[in-house]
This record gives sequence, C-alpha cells and structure tokens, in this order.
Amino acid sequence: MDNAVRMLKKTTFLFMLAFFAASATMAQSVRKLMKEGNKFFENENYRAAIPFYEKVLAKEPDNETALFRAGVSYLAFDKEKASDYIYRAQKLKPKVSKDVEYWLGRVDHINYRFDDAINHYKAYDATLKKKSDSRKAEVAMLIQQSRNAKELFNKQKDVYVKNLGPTINTQYSEHSPVISSDDNYLLFTSRGENVTGGKAAADGEYFEDIFETRRIGPDEWEQPHSLSSALNGKGHDASIQLFDNDTKLLMYRQDENGDIFFSEKVEGNWTQPKKLNSNINTKAFESDAYITPDGKTLFFSTSHYSENGDLDIYYSTREAGGDWGKPKSMGAPINTKYDDDSPYLSKDGKTMYFSSRGHNTMGGYDIFMTKYDSVARKWSKPENMGYPINTPDDDTYYRLSPDGSYAYLSSYRIGGYGEKDIWTINYIRNVTIKGHVYSMRDSSVIPGVELVFNSTSADKKAISYRDITKPDSGNYSVNVLSGRKYSVVVSKDGKNITTEEFDVPVVTNDTTTIVKDFYVPYEDSSMIARAIKFKNIYYDTDKYNLRPESVRELDNIASIMKANPQMTISIEGHCDSRATDEYNMVLGENRAKSAYNYLRKKGIAAGRMVTVSYGERRPVAPNDSPENMQLNRRDEFRVINQPSAMGGGARNRTGGTTGGTGTGTKTTGTGTQQNIRPASGTMENGEMKVKTSKKGETKIKIENGKNETKIEIEPDGEIKTKGKVKAGEDSKVKTKTEVEPKK
Repeated sequence: MDNAVRMLKKTTFLFMLAFFAASATMAQSVRKLMKEGNKFFENENYRAAIPFYEKVLAKEPDNETALFRAGVSYLAFDKEKASDYIYRAQKLKPKVSKDVEYWLGRVDHINYRFDDAINHYKAYDATLKKKSDSRKAEVAMLIQQSRNAKELFNKQKDVYVKNLGPTINTQYSEHSPVISSDDNYLLFTSRGENVTGGKAAADGEYFEDIFETRRIGPDEWEQPHSLSSALNGKGHDASIQLFDNDTKLLMYRQDENGDIFFSEKVEGNWTQPKKLNSNINTKAFESDAYITPDGKTLFFSTSHYSENGDLDIYYSTREAGGDWGKPKSMGAPINTKYDDDSPYLSKDGKTMYFSSRGHNTMGGYDIFMTKYDSVARKWSKPENMGYPINTPDDDTYYRLSPDGSYAYLSSYRIGGYGEKDIWTINYIRNVTIKGHVYSMRDSSVIPGVELVFNSTSADKKAISYRDITKPDSGNYSVNVLSGRKYSVVVSKDGKNITTEEFDVPVVTNDTTTIVKDFYVPYEDSSMIARAIKFKNIYYDTDKYNLRPESVRELDNIASIMKANPQMTISIEGHCDSRATDEYNMVLGENRAKSAYNYLRKKGIAAGRMVTVSYGERRPVAPNDSPENMQLNRRDEFRVINQPSAMGGGARNRTGGTTGGTGTGTKTTGTGTQQNIRPASGTMENGEMKVKTSKKGETKIKIENGKNETKIEIEPDGEIKTKGKVKAGEDSKVKTKTEVEPKK
C-alpha cells in the first residue's frame, strides 16, 4: 500500500513538473510571437504583423493585446474582422489601449455605423486634456466626416458599382486604371505578388508595378502581365494616362520622392520613361497628372508649394513645340489644406474630377466634381460625387470610359478582394417592361387593366410608373428605373385585382427590354358565364366519404374559387344503379354534401355553392361492368351562369332562388330547380319524405316548422307544388318543366 502511494505521488509530481514546463514553454512562445508581431506593428508593416498575432490567438484566444493589434492591422484588409477583434479586445479589457476609443471610432466609421463612430470619437477627445493637442483637430475632422458620411449615405444615388473581378484584382492593392480610346486595352497598377523582382517595400507590401491586359468579353479580361522590361523600375511605378492616340503614356515613378514621367510606344513596345521638366517635377512629391486632348495643358498634383506638405492641384501650359511652363495653382475653391490629388478632365474640358481628403469627404479620399464657368472664368465649388461612388474609406483615380457612359475607380470598400480594388461606376438606366395581362383561369388577354409600378429611388424617394393594357392587343409597356424591386398594383375599373412584387435587374444602357406577363385572378361576367370543366371526383360503392385523390381535386377547386370571387358552382351527386331510385337520390345528395362540406372548411362561402342529387338518372356509362359503375359513382362540378347580385345564392333556371345553405333545394314563388329529384332524408331546415309509385309518380313532402310543402312529379314531367302555411294560407302552382325520364 505504501509503495502504491509513493508511486502515485511520484507520478503526480512528474506530471505537474511536465505541465509547468510546457506552460512555461508556451508562455515563452507567446511572448516571442508577440515581440515579433509588435516589431512589424510599430513599423506599420501590418500585413507582416498579422500572422504573429493570429498564432498568439490560436494559443490564447482571449489575449486582448493580440486581439487589439490584430484588429488595427486588419483595417486595410478586412474591415469586418478589424471591428470584431477590436471590440472583443475592448470587452476583455476596457482600457486595452489609451487610444482604443479612437480605433473603435475608425472601425465603426468604415463599417457604416456613423453615430457610434461619433460617440467613440467624442469619448476619445475627452481623454485629450490639453487644448493644444494636435490630435483634437484630427478628431474634429473625423467627427465631421462621420456626419458627412451619414448625410451622403442617406442621399445615395442610383449608381451601380461593380468590381472588375479576380483576373484584375487581388488581395493586394490595384489602382490607377488607364483605358485606351477603344475601351479594350487596360493599364493599371498593382502591388501584387507578380511585381518586378517580387520584393517588398518597407511597409511589407510589394513595390508598385504597371500591368497591361486586353478585353476578351464585356466583363472579361485576359491574364494581366507586367511591363517590367521597359516601364517598371526598382521602386514604385504607376500608370497615369494614355494620350496622343494611345501612343504615349504618362506615368509615376519613385524618383526624388516621386516624379511624373512619360513613355512612347514604338513598334508596339514602350520606350524607357523620360522625366517631365523641372517646372513640373521637383524634389517634393509629384503624384498624378492629366494632359488635355490638345496637348497644351497639364494638370498635376504636387506638395512642392504647400506649407504643411499636403498635395495641391496645379496646371501648366505650353506653346506648340515648346516645353511645360511655370505652374499655377488651381487655388480655391478646389485646393484645401488637405491632400487634393488625381485631376482628370472630361473630353470637353468643362468638368474636372479629382480626389480630395478635404471638402465634405465621407472619410479618406473622395471623388469630387467641379465645372468651369467660361463667362465668369472660374471653377465651381466642388461637389462630392456622393454614395456609392464614394465610401467611408479611400476612393481615388476616377476615369471616364471613352464614350463617357461609365467610369473606372480605385477604392477600398467592403466586398472587394483585399485592399484597394478597381471598380466600374455605371449610372443605372431605365428599362422597358412590356407584356400582357392574362386571366389566371383560361389565359385569355384582359384589356383595360391598369398596372402601377411602385418603388423608391436610391435616396428613398417614391417613384411610380403606370400604363393600361390596350383594347386591341391587351399589352402594356412602361419605362422604369432598373435595379430595384417593384410592387405592381393590377386593377380594373378602379378595383384592385392583385398586387405582385417584381425584381428588375440593374441595366446600364437605355436599350434593354424585359418581357413580364401577369396572370391574375380576374373574370368579368362574360367569363363567369363560360362553363369551367372541373374534374369529377369518385366514390366507393355505397359510400360518400372522400378519397385522398378527391381531396386534392377539391383543394384545386377551392383555390380557383378563391381566385375568382364571383364564381358560383353546382355540386351534383351521382350513383350507379345497384340500389333503388329513392335510395340513390339520398346517396347522391350525401355525396354532393361531402364535397360541399369540405369546400366550406376550405373557406368557400355557403352562398356560392348549390348541391343537387341526380341519383342514378344521369349515368356517363352503362351500368354493365365494375369499371363503368365506378364512372357513375361521382360528383360533378359546374359553374352556374349568373352570380347572385346580392350574394344570397344562385338564381335557378326557372326564376326561383336556390338556397344558400347548400343542403338541398328550396322553392319559392312560381318555380323550382329544374332536373332536381329530392330524396328522403333529414334536411338542415326540416324533414323531407319521398314516395314513388310504380307508374313513375313521385310525391315529396317537406315539413319545416309551421310550413309544409308538397311536390308531385308526374311521369310526363308536370310538377305540382302546394304550399301550406298553418296560419291558414294555401297556394297551388302548376308549371311545366322538362324532367329527364328514368331509363
């Protein structure tokens, strides 16, 4: 026993020793991973820092510091994950960083939670005690950007933004699209893995290179390849503009902090780039440029003349055959104390598009537009292009397609492939919707039907389009704004028939036509008059309970009747000839009532149905085989020609009114339901007795409280009816009807 105890203690000791050793090793591993991650994080090499923090979180999922720093690192790559990580870190440790409120504001802003962003920015501002703290100005700007973003987001424009796809875009940054005059040759800039030499810059990203690709379909491009042999140097190189009939290229190169170069295409190949003169390039940062079609004016962005190092837009002119002259500032209202970059002019030179961190930006760079007033000789106040052209993150390099019908854009936005991607901007166009309105029952065209398409524009304003089906063809045609869901109200003579929802896809040209036919539950009186052939339902011998297949057909009848609220039907019970005529009359009525009761449970009003028994009198096949007898054991359903104006039942063919209870036939006034042979049985409103003589005479007696009705049907078809009210009044009526004789 002592040995066992000693062995247990020794084993426990060794286990604990191994456990603490493993814990110490894991702790050491975590510290080492954090140290490596922090080194990259502090140098703003966020892409390199992320793997180290993720390895820490694999070991310690609740490591708040790793969560926080990984979240900040993810801001440029995965906005939603950035938000999740920073919020989790703050929940684990509210003061995980002295700047946590600032970063919560950042992730809320880029994830469109603008009110929350403002609250976090205000909370962060409260931690900045000194009024002279330069960060207060930044926070004030960020708060204003959130307010701008909220306002512009709520006034969004009908614009379709589409990613150029994974052939062009990667998990890295793609930007600066340059399109040829035929819209089929695209130059762009990438920091992907296929750049020259595959070397990374100080921030962990690859150096920028210029790539080219050609269009092989409306939305398809061939695999891009780098222009490393001629245009790409050791540092950053970026595309800017094709000009002179696509024979020359403006480009950026990382030379003296960044300069503007140009290259010429000779025999299909780009020549070595040459730098523009010293009036354009300086020792400061020159970022982007645009040459007008006549080649006489160059607009470009530079930090050379700025007091605080931000970019401003300047322009330079030259005489024919000369070089670029001294630049002049675009001045107010275009340039701000923040970066103003990437100038681009429309073909007519009257509209300038540019990127700016100033003005009323939604956050980061936004695209702005200004128009030139040739009379006043000045540019208008820049207008934010609005959401969704602009987003809460950076949106730059807006370039129109050759025909001006759409634009290319570089943007960080949710839904991309990683960092900055190239997108196209299309203004949503009208589409023609045309078609017919048909009756759901028989597919006949219905003229005179009004269709109203209701929806909202992108800024939530109501829009509505209307047409009426033509008298001759029954067709309609409307031009509606595409890219939204419409509620289509279909009505006739001021009464609503139905309302349907219809999704209209995005259309980016004005020549698209969509055919949309509507099948509606509408019938006019002439349609009601047409008999509808419902399927019969069948019964077992001497039974009136419903079969499963009968229930399915009755469900179909109920659906059609609900779709046609004016429809009234006669439910007619039939039998084979096994039993007596009197017995079969009762059995036929019970069969009709079985169908009637089921339809009542399905929501069909009593006043829309009449039950009739024909017993064995209307066979559809000779009663000479089991198969034929089965055909005779049935219910038939027939649409009655005229609906009741008052909804109290269906008018019978001799002028009387059939009762709305559906449990038999009432007779009032001077007529009775033709071809109806009532049978003995208990009725809902009284008792009925029937006797038939060998000569074929039938006597029917109906007692209902104080009232008594006697009906005699003679073999020649004459019907005699006597009504007696025990209060003392008698009435005698004779009427000739054609009663089908018993075979």
